[in-house]
Amino acid sequence: MPYNEIRDVEVWDGDVRTQVLVGGEGPPLLFLHPVIGLQWDPFVESLAAHHTVYAPYLPGTVPGDPDAHKPLEDVWDLTLCYSEILDALGLGGSPVAVVGHSFGGMLISPIGLWTDGRPWKNPNVISMEELAAAAFADPTGPVATAALALPEDPEALGEAIISITWTLGVAAKWWWPIPDRGLRKRIHRITADTLVVWGTQDGIISPEYAHDFGRLIRNCQVEMLPNAAHVAQLERFDVVPDMVKAFLAD
Repeated sequence: MPYNEIRDVEVWDGDVRTQVLVGGEGPPLLFLHPVIGLQWDPFVESLAAHHTVYAPYLPGTVPGDPDAHKPLEDVWDLTLCYSEILDALGLGGSPVAVVGHSFGGMLISPIGLWTDGRPWKNPNVISMEELAAAAFADPTGPVATAALALPEDPEALGEAIISITWTLGVAAKWWWPIPDRGLRKRIHRITADTLVVWGTQDGIISPEYAHDFGRLIRNCQVEMLPNAAHVAQLERFDVVPDMVKAFLAD
């Protein structure tokens, strides 16, 4: 098992429960996963090489607790919930680096802004083949194959499909039909140094949004990566982990 422990966390005055994967050593780092669910993949493992990574499941996506999202009505509730999760982990009073992918931390191929006319694909309503083609520069290559692999055992396969479908649905509660829930008018409040990483071949969310984030966030560094799409941290594993490590060290 690549992580050290699984912590049960209860927040929101006891009404919201989730689990947090914890692994690595070093300063604390919060990892927020994308719509497809939490996976301790090679990128997260690379973060654990120099930080103690805390990776919470989106409330409602922990196996066996599908209703945990219900007390959280909107994205602002969810934001405050993550703040309470940090408090519950004993990290509320200290600086914590945040890394997220897509729906997660809105840093690697992030969602959160919207401009009419730019392409957008909803992972909930496309096939796995369409998802692979949109999310990966090489949809039949080893990176995409590993990331989208499903169990061969029929029973495990059924459970995996149910889990992915449910996780996509829960995440959509906070971003569908468009992801901007007021971020554009509040984004000026971000004062932390920010790194935005985007694959130039992203077919899920237009790479043009990278420049919007770079323009609207003060002290924002934008890295556009060729030969990568929506999952740039895995497709360009040759550069992204070192890029993130250097940014966090600075």
